[in-house]
Amino acid sequence: MKRFIETLRNIYQVEELRNRIITTLGLVLIYRLGSYVVLPGIDSARLADANSGGGGLAGLIDIFAGGAFSRASIFALGIMPYISASIVIQLLGMAIPYFQKLQKEGESGRRKINQYTRFLTIAITAMQAPGYIASQIPAYTSSGLAIRPDTFFWIFTTVVILITGTMFVMWIGERITERGIGNGISLIIMIGIIARLPFAFVAEFASRVSDGGMVILLVEIIFLLLVIIMSILLVQGTRRIPVQFAKRIVGNKQYGGVRQYIPLKVNAAGVMPIIFAQAIMFLPITLAGFADSESLTGILAAFSDFTGFWYNFTFALLCIAFTYFYTAVSVNPNQMAEEMKRNGGFIPGVKPGKKTAEFIDAVMSRITFPGSLFLALVAILPAFASMAGINNEFAQFYGGTSLLILVGVVLDTLQQIESHLLMRHYDGLMKTGRIKGRTTTGMGVTA
Repeated sequence: MKRFIETLRNIYQVEELRNRIITTLGLVLIYRLGSYVVLPGIDSARLADANSGGGGLAGLIDIFAGGAFSRASIFALGIMPYISASIVIQLLGMAIPYFQKLQKEGESGRRKINQYTRFLTIAITAMQAPGYIASQIPAYTSSGLAIRPDTFFWIFTTVVILITGTMFVMWIGERITERGIGNGISLIIMIGIIARLPFAFVAEFASRVSDGGMVILLVEIIFLLLVIIMSILLVQGTRRIPVQFAKRIVGNKQYGGVRQYIPLKVNAAGVMPIIFAQAIMFLPITLAGFADSESLTGILAAFSDFTGFWYNFTFALLCIAFTYFYTAVSVNPNQMAEEMKRNGGFIPGVKPGKKTAEFIDAVMSRITFPGSLFLALVAILPAFASMAGINNEFAQFYGGTSLLILVGVVLDTLQQIESHLLMRHYDGLMKTGRIKGRTTTGMGVTA
């Protein structure tokens, strides 16, 4: 505890890091306050009654939006249109030569790609906003009292407000990345997810207290901690490949001749396979509402049951398939082998060039298989938690997209703070927190 307090004090003493943390907290506070600002013309109390018991795709989006989706907030669509636009631009970068060229142009190309992403975000939000209004905000209640004015002017202005809200959230994310502790978009998603955790835990606690199952609640908490530990191992797991660099002598100085390592992640695809698989698994739920045949409706219903065998079996298979697909897209063994050869590096016992690319590809294939199985298990754990009697909202934190995003963003944020401390010659978060070669006193730092 003493070391932790000392580390916090050292964080406060680093002026740049202190300013970045304060800026991040301020922007996050603005985002959370905005998520409670309801759209004009909406009766929030009647809207809550109308949307009670909602789930499926709307429930998943509401988790990412921190409850803004169900509250009809000005930030209802949140950052998800920007995520969709980023994925589309990324896929275009693999198929269209123009975007491939932009990716290789450095900072200027990155600025152009960001600009295209913003324009695409506006277009996607403009398409999603009318659908959100029609599906999530009913025009009237059974008593005839209006929840929203059903006029063209109101719909138009609401669409504009939703687009503006999404762009403002995107701006907050970019400012956190630029002036905060980094990874603003991921941090906003994490804040939206973690904002629902206290309410979900309180609901689970209340249900266990009423049933007299406090021991069961303790077991649930212990199991949740074990799942978090497993997720950390999945996110942090790497296979290090040794790389030897040839010696070069220039004048009286020697360059190279050192051994380094290429860290190949066990889960190089991150959370993207679960997101893609989840999007596909919502198709049967959507099609079931349009099916006329009873047999077809029954088949679609079997694939729409969150706790059913066929839903989870198909979901796990899709996670495994998308893990291999996204790993093949994000990791390019040929490019890695070429860059290694260009810099005078080689893997001991492997010839440079094609053989090196084949070796890296074989290693990636071997470590991706257990990684994909583990990812599929994490993806379907919320269903098992729900079947065990845990309420659906709290069960979402036992795995799936929510848990992996939480673990990944928290670890990345800690690494950002660690790097700032190490640059100022501190030991970092995981050690003593002291300044290397110096001692700290109550009045400040002395040599």
